[in-house]
Amino acid sequence: MSARPETAGAVAHTLGLLRGVWHDHVEVFDLAGRPLAHDEFSGTPGPAPWDNLVYIDFDGEAYRQTNVTFRGRPLHVRSFAGRLRDGVLVFERLGPEAPEHVGVSGGPGILIFAPRAVDEAWQRYSEPDFIRLLGPGQRTRTTLLYRQGVAVRTLTAYGQRLAPTAEQRLAWDPRGPDGPVHNSLSATRVFQKPG
Repeated sequence: MSARPETAGAVAHTLGLLRGVWHDHVEVFDLAGRPLAHDEFSGTPGPAPWDNLVYIDFDGEAYRQTNVTFRGRPLHVRSFAGRLRDGVLVFERLGPEAPEHVGVSGGPGILIFAPRAVDEAWQRYSEPDFIRLLGPGQRTRTTLLYRQGVAVRTLTAYGQRLAPTAEQRLAWDPRGPDGPVHNSLSATRVFQKPG
């Protein structure tokens, strides 16, 4: 049974608007706003800017997302999932010692993906995502990355919707057109204690 949003600002409503396949052009900046040619602090360091295909599925309760790098960096695939609970998206654990991450509403067309609580793992790595729908088929995703409790860089992805559903891979997906859209869930180690 699908959850029904009560308002246009509900998490479920906004997730429903995000369904489909997106092309995200991703740029990173230092804290003063200067573009960076290398993203050294992220969980997947590499050159910048780069481009991702972003496949998003949401059935009213279950959420799946897979990011596929196709330009600017070597092929990299990252999949994660969550479930709507009491109107809030609760993500499956992102990796060892990861805090609980949630998706909450910032109003109509705005989602924030962030840790539910500030804890020791959050001090090691945190990168809240602020996702904003700009209109039909357009969105941005902006993050502020913290390492060891200190802000180190920002990131903005400029997204264009390529398809209304994420039922199959795009023909030009670098993984090839055949096969499942979503990989098994990816685990990151950025939250683990060093050593």
